[in-house]
Amino acid sequence: MNRAALLRSALWSLLRNKTRSLLTVLGITIGIAAVICVVAVGEAGQAQVEQQLNNLGDNFVWIEEGGRAVNGVRTGSHGENTLTLDDVAAIKRQIPDIKAVSPNVDGSVQVIYGNQNWFTRYRGVSPEYFDIKRWGVDQGAAFTEDDVENAANVCAIGRTVRSQLFGAENPIGKVIRLGTLPCKVVATLQPKGLSLSGQDQDDTILMPYTVVQKKIKGNVWLDDILCSALSQDVVKLAGQEAAALLRDRHHLRPDQPDDFNIRNPEDIIQAQLAASRTLTILLVTIASISLLVGGIGIMNVMLVSVTERTREIGVRVAVGATEGAIRLQFLGESVMLSLVGGAVGVVLGIVGTYVAGRTLDWPMKLSPQAVIIAGVFSAAVGVFFGYYPARKASLLDPIEALRSE
Repeated sequence: MNRAALLRSALWSLLRNKTRSLLTVLGITIGIAAVICVVAVGEAGQAQVEQQLNNLGDNFVWIEEGGRAVNGVRTGSHGENTLTLDDVAAIKRQIPDIKAVSPNVDGSVQVIYGNQNWFTRYRGVSPEYFDIKRWGVDQGAAFTEDDVENAANVCAIGRTVRSQLFGAENPIGKVIRLGTLPCKVVATLQPKGLSLSGQDQDDTILMPYTVVQKKIKGNVWLDDILCSALSQDVVKLAGQEAAALLRDRHHLRPDQPDDFNIRNPEDIIQAQLAASRTLTILLVTIASISLLVGGIGIMNVMLVSVTERTREIGVRVAVGATEGAIRLQFLGESVMLSLVGGAVGVVLGIVGTYVAGRTLDWPMKLSPQAVIIAGVFSAAVGVFFGYYPARKASLLDPIEALRSE
């Protein structure tokens, strides 16, 4: 009997016990579907965290004003006005690990357009800020260095500000008022969504820092200095170099604390990303247990099948079937059970991924690798757990088998 005939015989044997075969493949089906869904959900979660990391900025180094010590009591961040434009120039000139620097002067203001108004935050920055924060322009064009030098009353507005003031109207070229200051909208920003702290990043207005310093706040110091390191590997080093330079420029003694803060929000996101990956691995491991249970179920059913078909095995051996042929037949039955369960599991996994994405409102990403690995794993389960029953069947004594009732 050739292999094709053996496989047809194996298939016929499975179809004779439809209910038992169906219950056997159920464990494999659930396991494969669970693995595919868990991997898809895990990758969607990781994609969201990676998007937060991307929104954070281009190898972001954040220097903010420090706190004052009043009678031994620290006032917290932004309590001491020590950061200046000279510090920005020094960082740009003396730290080769930093490729871009932008001053930042911010605050809150009531903005007005026609009969609409909105309370929002503004940021006075340089054109480098758009690259440092990876913030693209949706419409119009960002302000330039000439606008900074001339303190031009121009601004770029975030998606939230645009929707609150303009609705469906095109805001480019329109003039809004920040308090009493008229300002021309030259660009709209691409949406970024919520920040790590849950704040709406699109609820903002960007303008030249010279406008904020000269026409809104009337001061010369900065709230923050925002930098972009050459690469991810030197972010920490660039922060340390900036700290050493600022301590020297601010004439701080070794025993004095910094009058600025070096923030590393990226560390928080990297920790979230690592936790997300660990959780995904844990969930996949738990889901894989059902594959193990399904494999044990296949082995048990095949052992029962061997016992029930002992006489059949004896007859086949008596008419010339080899041990290899008997082993191949029962191994084929086991692999068929596993492959059918795997195929149904893949379909259920894809459907489950779609349903989970719609329910959670997540941009689910189905992993082709997970589907392929799940299919290969299901076949491997059939071979691994089917080999022992198949080997047991092939080693039966034909005389004893023929005596079986």
